[in-house]
Amino acid sequence: MEAWETMKLPLLACLLLPALLVYLGLHIVRRGIIFVDLALAQVAALGTCWCVMLGHDPHDIHTYWWSIAFTLAGALIFTFTRTSEPHRVPQEALIGIVYVVAAAASIVLLSKSPGSNEELQRTLIGDVLFVTGPQIWKTFLLYVAIAVVHFIFRKKFIALTFSGERSDVSWTTRGWDFLFYALFGLVVTSFVQIGGVLLVFTYLIVPAVCANLLAKSLGVLLAVGTLIAALGGIGGLYASYQFNMPTGAALVCTFGAVLLVVGTFAKLRNGRRQSMTPPLKQSQGSAIGEPQ
Repeated sequence: MEAWETMKLPLLACLLLPALLVYLGLHIVRRGIIFVDLALAQVAALGTCWCVMLGHDPHDIHTYWWSIAFTLAGALIFTFTRTSEPHRVPQEALIGIVYVVAAAASIVLLSKSPGSNEELQRTLIGDVLFVTGPQIWKTFLLYVAIAVVHFIFRKKFIALTFSGERSDVSWTTRGWDFLFYALFGLVVTSFVQIGGVLLVFTYLIVPAVCANLLAKSLGVLLAVGTLIAALGGIGGLYASYQFNMPTGAALVCTFGAVLLVVGTFAKLRNGRRQSMTPPLKQSQGSAIGEPQ
């Protein structure tokens, strides 16, 4: 009973919120910009650190809007740094630079405020154990609104990610890209307030990677990824309570273990399929010159 009272709200957050994160994670993995979520999460955290330095409470609405403003600035950067010649300067390199600079700037800002160590830890691993009911439902309603926008414009977003339209760098395509990043930034900013930077990255990438190891079609990818997110969340919360570990760190480590299990299973499954596939018979008169 005590475990339920302690973990019911974190469990609700881990079951109710990650579905949209999984869907967006599938986009991010397919686009090949794996660390954009980590960079945007850190930019959102930078906005929080800015307000903390000015003396505002991290959970104040004023701080939330500053985090969104910082995130939208990051979305603009990522929109206009994509080029049609990715091999010259990969966008992933620029994303990494944004992350490093935002992380360093966060440390500088927090060094000017009291309780900087605690706040730095909160931005990294969050305080999902202390999430409140109103915070969960406010975030859920925001996610529903963003999901509706994605559903309405699903053909365009899916085409940009899965159909190769990202080679187009016209202003129209950049506009759609900015809308994608802006909505993505809202999701990241909201979840950073609950789970911290590391947990945002984990929920976005690990279920999507696991799903890609097990499935191919978008619908099945989403279903598998959502199931992985639910199992990882439940397992992480159980480990946190049972072994008295920090909740955010326990969740991240549990997802790492889930990825290891799924990766091993996928490897064994693919190896078995290859062993069951009969070798192709070499045609007569082949190029290696075997006698007929």
